[in-house]
Amino acid sequence: MVDSGSQGVPVSALRTEICDRLGVRYPIIQTGMGWVATPELVAAVSNAGAIGFLAAATLRPQDVAAEIDKVKALTDQPFGVNFLMDAPGADIISDAIIAAGVKAAGYNRAPSAELIGKLKDAGVVCVPTCGAPKHAVKAQQLGADIIIVQGGEGGGHTGSIPTSLLVSECADAVDVPVVAAGGFRDGRGLVAALAFGARGIAMGTRFLLTRESPVPPQTAERYLAAAMTDVIVTTEIDGMPQRVVLNELVRGLESGSGLGKLWNALRSALAFRKLSGASIPDLIRSAISMQRNERLSRSQVLMAANAPMLARRAMTEGDPVHGYLPSGTVAGVIDDRPSCAELIERIMNEAEATLKSMAP
Repeated sequence: MVDSGSQGVPVSALRTEICDRLGVRYPIIQTGMGWVATPELVAAVSNAGAIGFLAAATLRPQDVAAEIDKVKALTDQPFGVNFLMDAPGADIISDAIIAAGVKAAGYNRAPSAELIGKLKDAGVVCVPTCGAPKHAVKAQQLGADIIIVQGGEGGGHTGSIPTSLLVSECADAVDVPVVAAGGFRDGRGLVAALAFGARGIAMGTRFLLTRESPVPPQTAERYLAAAMTDVIVTTEIDGMPQRVVLNELVRGLESGSGLGKLWNALRSALAFRKLSGASIPDLIRSAISMQRNERLSRSQVLMAANAPMLARRAMTEGDPVHGYLPSGTVAGVIDDRPSCAELIERIMNEAEATLKSMAP
């Protein structure tokens, strides 16, 4: 492992402000992937010296407190909770985060100044994810303590600017620490991110393919078999650009009729309502907020109901044919499924070796 002080904490260039602000040993964040970032995965990441974020966006708001308790039963290390501030029950989730003394809160779509202020007043570190410099600037104005900047290589909803260019520009545009996301899997990537001006890295796909991830073997195998050219961007899942592993579902959606897509989305919306416990008025308010903040058409808003249920089919039900596979391009160069501890140790050792190899 990297050079350490008497408390086992790295004293090299790899210890950044991210470590100090989040109270962790290593500047690595596990992103809050829906259906994937379970208490078991979050705790494994945090126990290994990085920080995990529990995915609350795919939980019923009233269940979040219990899931936080599960994480706390598995680790005494800092962790975070990721949620959507414009979704029904966001206030309930915020209250649960504060009541449990969770270290950090992650969010992206439609940040709420009121909720951010409430979290900050309680000492919660606010960590939004942004995909454009102007959004990073706005996030800082709203009170972000750390900003995750995701480039076009990132999985799920994504933009078109490469990570290397986006991170550098955002690091120059804001005063708070920036964390790079999109295309990271190893120690060389961590060193590169630091060179771009980031103070750490965030990874989703790489942690999705660890032993503590809940992703069923048959779904993981589709990720491990994918080449970089198999990871594409489509708007057919929910109306917004998403990077995914190309599979039978995506091929069918891209060749299907508009009416068929909307019908499937309506069925997904009703299924998600049953699963989440949200009322019809709640879903309508969330849809209006999404349409306003994301500048989506009515059909795109309806299609957005597809994503959670189609992802659940692959990530929890083990059906990678009829579910969709959100993925960073990096899936094309991942060929193993280590434990979180093994992965993080590997990353830090490689980063230290890379820095040493660059020294005169």
